[in-house]
Amino acid sequence: MEVIVLRHQGQAVTLAEVQRIREIIAAHPEASRRRLSEYVCEALNWRQENGAPRTMKCRSLMLALKRASHIELPPVRWTPVNPLVTRIQPQPVEVDNSEIRCSLGDLGPLLIAQVKHTPQEKLLNWLMASEHYLGYVRPCGESLKFVAFSGLRPVGLFVWSSAPRHLAPRDKYIGWSPEIRRKNLRLVAYNTRFLVPGWVQVPHLASHLLSRMTRILPQEWQKVYGHPVYFAETFVDTTRHRGTCYRAANWVYMGKTTGRGKNDQTKKPNRTLKDVLGLPLSADWRERLHA
Repeated sequence: MEVIVLRHQGQAVTLAEVQRIREIIAAHPEASRRRLSEYVCEALNWRQENGAPRTMKCRSLMLALKRASHIELPPVRWTPVNPLVTRIQPQPVEVDNSEIRCSLGDLGPLLIAQVKHTPQEKLLNWLMASEHYLGYVRPCGESLKFVAFSGLRPVGLFVWSSAPRHLAPRDKYIGWSPEIRRKNLRLVAYNTRFLVPGWVQVPHLASHLLSRMTRILPQEWQKVYGHPVYFAETFVDTTRHRGTCYRAANWVYMGKTTGRGKNDQTKKPNRTLKDVLGLPLSADWRERLHA
């Protein structure tokens, strides 16, 4: 029976894996932590669904092993800027912000494009930073970004990321066990930002874009990460708006947040309570998430 040394972000690490990591570190005394993570991922075949090595998660795991005194690591050579501490604002992008006021039918054909790692990503980042009340924050984990265009003009923007690990209303709604949640959480997408710019005054556009967006999201996730998503979720700050466009697009209310945030240490509310809304993305979503 394999001996479990440590559990990190839902992953069980065995004594045999720890020994293999020690051997790799000893065999490459001049390697940086980043390079060691590449060697470890290659040796232990730690890969994402799309085949890319899980180097970032590996570095986090090795740090946890070091803190638990299971391994020794070389000194840190370079500390990257933490985007959650030092937020680098997106560069301004020139945008035609003249008012669009018409019916949805008169708006014309709409194209929703995935823009992450394309020149148009700068446009999305800038509009989120300048137009969204929450501003722009670099998404965590697996993520995609979309812009809805009417002709050449952006009329809607979406940012999606990996779902929070613990979210009681969602977990109760899905009905999965902690073990199944850890295994299948990657099959849930979190809508961190949705923006219709203020100069776009088109009734029913927001719910229309949400419906179209969620129809293409599973296939777009498959293209980039090698697996689809079967469920979408988001938070709605009801002190600012009611989330009408989500409800009109058939999203369902699952409950409220605790108001404590994911890194809370006090167990006391320190922020606005938000509605938690969800949307199944396939007919067999529950079977997929419980598999």
